[in-house]
Amino acid sequence: MNIASNRRFLLLAAKLLVVIVTLYLLYSTIFTAPDTFLSWRNILQNAVASQFSWLFVATALLIPFNWGFEARKWQLLGQKLEPISYWRAYRAVMVGLTLGFITPNRLGDYAGRVLELKSKQRLEAIGAIFIGRFCQLVATVIVGSVGLIYFIVTFFWAAYPGVSLSLIFLLVAVSAASLLLLYNAQAMVAVISAIKPIRKFVSYVSIMARYSSAEISRLLILSLCRYAVFLLQFILLLILFEVKLSALQYVCGVAGTFFIKSIVPSVSLLSDLGARELSAMYLFGLLGQDRLQILSASLSLWLLNIAVPSVAGLYFVLRLRFFRKGVAA
Repeated sequence: MNIASNRRFLLLAAKLLVVIVTLYLLYSTIFTAPDTFLSWRNILQNAVASQFSWLFVATALLIPFNWGFEARKWQLLGQKLEPISYWRAYRAVMVGLTLGFITPNRLGDYAGRVLELKSKQRLEAIGAIFIGRFCQLVATVIVGSVGLIYFIVTFFWAAYPGVSLSLIFLLVAVSAASLLLLYNAQAMVAVISAIKPIRKFVSYVSIMARYSSAEISRLLILSLCRYAVFLLQFILLLILFEVKLSALQYVCGVAGTFFIKSIVPSVSLLSDLGARELSAMYLFGLLGQDRLQILSASLSLWLLNIAVPSVAGLYFVLRLRFFRKGVAA
């Protein structure tokens, strides 16, 4: 067995280990209590009968806005390759969402958007897609850092001031570094060019250096807008499932959850399912909330924003070849 095969085997083993550990932690955290399913049924029944049941409908109505901001981002990013209408951009996002649903780290998202392009330089879109995803990550890191700082100061500062200060400094440094890297995409391209094993991919990502600071700022604003919609959806679902907190605690809890989820690689076929649930239960558990209520809200968020749109995106995937022939604009 050669070195490359050994590396692939170790990578696969590591991914399987993460999946097993995640599923075990979810099981041990949620399903070890004998009355778990009875409690969960009561929570769901109470949510349906609650005066706030309309919040589920309100959350669902925000789904097009969530992916609409992402479509606008892709429209701006794709202009560097070819003229693209907002509808085509939205369609590409839906195709990418569906393909990304069944691939680790949503890698299928790249293929979905590339296939929707008509340009002969489709593979150059990889760099554009990366910039869009990196903008979303930066938004998550910046807002999430604020949320985690709240938890550090509230729950750990008194007992561990030195460690807490170090963690706060680290979060600020990571936020600043991510912003600096985002506005210096040329440096990322230069680094790829300088590393021999990945130098052959520089043509696919060179487009990153073509976005101006003004364009990056617009993309970051759109990313923050999409983040705000996602955050609002989670808060509405928390209220629906009777999680009662202050406005600051809602925002910081959700922001911290999204931050932790974003830095945990997704290795399962169910996208980010698992990482967000564990982080949400931990952070909101610090605030004294019931883990089943948090799990219900988190799973509902995943169902509405990932699972349902992925199924809807199958329509565009099935018609992908039809569109490629240029019959539809």
